[in-house]
Amino acid sequence: MPNYRRSHVPGGTYFFTVKTELNAPIFSNNDHVVQLGSIIREAVTRWPFEINAIVLLPDHLHAIWTLPPGDDDYSKRWGWIKKEFTKVYLANGGQEQFTSVSKKRNRRRGVWQRKFWEHTIEDENDYEAHFDYIHWNPVKHGYVKCPSHWSHSSFHKWGAKGVYPKNWGCGEQSPISMKSIKDVGE
Repeated sequence: MPNYRRSHVPGGTYFFTVKTELNAPIFSNNDHVVQLGSIIREAVTRWPFEINAIVLLPDHLHAIWTLPPGDDDYSKRWGWIKKEFTKVYLANGGQEQFTSVSKKRNRRRGVWQRKFWEHTIEDENDYEAHFDYIHWNPVKHGYVKCPSHWSHSSFHKWGAKGVYPKNWGCGEQSPISMKSIKDVGE
């Protein structure tokens, strides 16, 4: 059995990968994108944290969060976000993926994968590599030719602030060194 020990650094900055069950393309539907965005904003209100970067693809999302000083409970936030989205999604006619008897016994629904992947950001270089990875992810997966063409991304916020030029990451070659990225959970 895998060891799911998590790193807990109070006030830390973390990179996350969160996937749908069986990679279902739930977020191909814009209504579901809006629902998830609303729930994430509510989570930020309930348990403050900063979303440094985020990208939402049809079947998964990546994000970098910074938690407040003294706080390391990102699991509570993700658990609540996944639970609340599942309730809204199913109430609005969303379809569950197959769930085994064992999963049902453990109150699992076929919307999200049970676990999420987390990496504690170690330093500025690590932050920049994961930050760029998030914004280039829609190109990596072949959804668009340029990060600026993907609407569900914080790329637009950072482009407007001058962090990225509009044509950053356009093309087939990664603008980031994948060697500097540790396993990202996908």
